[in-house]
Amino acid sequence: MKVLLLTALGALFFAYYWDDNFDPGGLDYLVLNHVGSAPAGTRARSAQATRGLLQVNLLSYVQLTSRALPSLTDSKGSLVVVSSLLGRVPTSFSAPYSAAKFALDGFFGSLRRELNVQDVDVAITMCVLGLGDRAPATEGVRGVTRAKAAPGPRAALAVIRGGATRASGVFYPWRFHLLCLLRGWLPRPRAWFIHQDLNVSAAAAA
Repeated sequence: MKVLLLTALGALFFAYYWDDNFDPGGLDYLVLNHVGSAPAGTRARSAQATRGLLQVNLLSYVQLTSRALPSLTDSKGSLVVVSSLLGRVPTSFSAPYSAAKFALDGFFGSLRRELNVQDVDVAITMCVLGLGDRAPATEGVRGVTRAKAAPGPRAALAVIRGGATRASGVFYPWRFHLLCLLRGWLPRPRAWFIHQDLNVSAAAAA
């Protein structure tokens, strides 16, 4: 079994050098994750910040997927895309990051439909994760959100399990599935729940 796991810097490196220096033949799993983030706040919503986040969190994913898809098609493999709750439910003071993650959902959701109508047996697992307890993630939103960070190893296990079972979606923690459903069904209660986790004055000053 051949598995390739790429974080942001690795994704950018392979996306740039893949044609000449890397052979994806025999690939069974491609796991696309990210470490690209921006501090929460009004100052983080510039065009430059948004462009950088799109490069890491969307464009590198798209380029790597296009390179790996022929090999995954041959092996009937799996594509695991690690996204965020902010790619399904927008919140305040995270516009560039949320835009990049929403774009992931649109691109890979459309790709899943294309593969389906073409009878291509490649599974796409979209992973919707919350705030992790990694230092870079928590530092960027320090003082802005009251949300409790989830343990990284448990989130990783949920991603692995979802990819191995070829699940279409993974939500960790599980309550995020309910929050995503509330987005369309009950938008006002959903907005209230999100507001409870937000320190508005700190975010506006950032």
